[in-house]
Amino acid sequence: MSHALFINDVASTETAERTFVEVAEVWVPEGDRLVWSSGNYGALEAFQSASEKQSFAKGEGLPGKAWSETRPVVLKGFDGSYFLRTDAARAAGLTSAVAVPIFAGAKLKAVLVVLCADDEVRTGAIEVWSEENGLLMLDDGYYGAAKQFEWVSKHTHFPRGQGLPGGVWAASAPMLMRDLGAGYRFIRAESAGQAGLTTGLGLPIAVPGGKTFVMTLLSARGTPIARRFELWKARGAGPDGAKDALLTDGICQRDGPLWDDEKEKTVDAWQGPIGQVLGSGIPLVKHDTAAPSAGYPAMVALPLYRDTAVSHVVAWYY
Repeated sequence: MSHALFINDVASTETAERTFVEVAEVWVPEGDRLVWSSGNYGALEAFQSASEKQSFAKGEGLPGKAWSETRPVVLKGFDGSYFLRTDAARAAGLTSAVAVPIFAGAKLKAVLVVLCADDEVRTGAIEVWSEENGLLMLDDGYYGAAKQFEWVSKHTHFPRGQGLPGGVWAASAPMLMRDLGAGYRFIRAESAGQAGLTTGLGLPIAVPGGKTFVMTLLSARGTPIARRFELWKARGAGPDGAKDALLTDGICQRDGPLWDDEKEKTVDAWQGPIGQVLGSGIPLVKHDTAAPSAGYPAMVALPLYRDTAVSHVVAWYY
């Protein structure tokens, strides 16, 4: 049974040229350093070239900091910071980034980094919530032009089971929410509606030591984080990993709701991009205009772990 929530089933038909996230990239450990694995840079070829040549020691740069601190890290400005590609990022118009470490138990599998560009139009949210004294509090977040929503978020907390972050915490599973501005289940609905936020994806981020982190990606109609979201639940876990994954929920601007209780949709390990992530346990960023995934040129597929096994694969397309 899906843990995702839908407020309604009406798919948006709007499209947008701009997206909230400009760059997505994956870094994987090789020896004592993180090296480039995959990424989508759009037209930012110079930044891509600089990134593919880069590597990070533990504690070095943004990916290395997420590794050493074993937690998601939000960096809202590069100048004067520990970010190592500041000049290339400035030339590309990039202004902020979020790094998410992916751990299988105590072992680092990868670090996902997303980078954004500030302007007066781009609206959305990438939030990191952490548990303090039995409540989820905002650890940090990036909101683009959604300043009022940012203020509300800083003054909001969630008990287990309440709102999108609290629901993810209680279920220990990813969740989707739709129509954030009108949904009674989304605690910040009024300010979300004013900011144009429509779709929310919540992810439990497992880290060594058991501290609770939940990451939320809140997508706006005008500058969406993605145009399609999918949640896959791993099944048949064994010594060689999960056998397959079941699509438990999904929404798409073009196709509407993606799940069908009467007709299961599954993917085998190593079958296509989702199966590759399921089999390898490594995030994947794919960009291919000649062979688009689900009709979209770019996608991010992220494994979520429970202890040392992949429990879910979450994908978003844009």
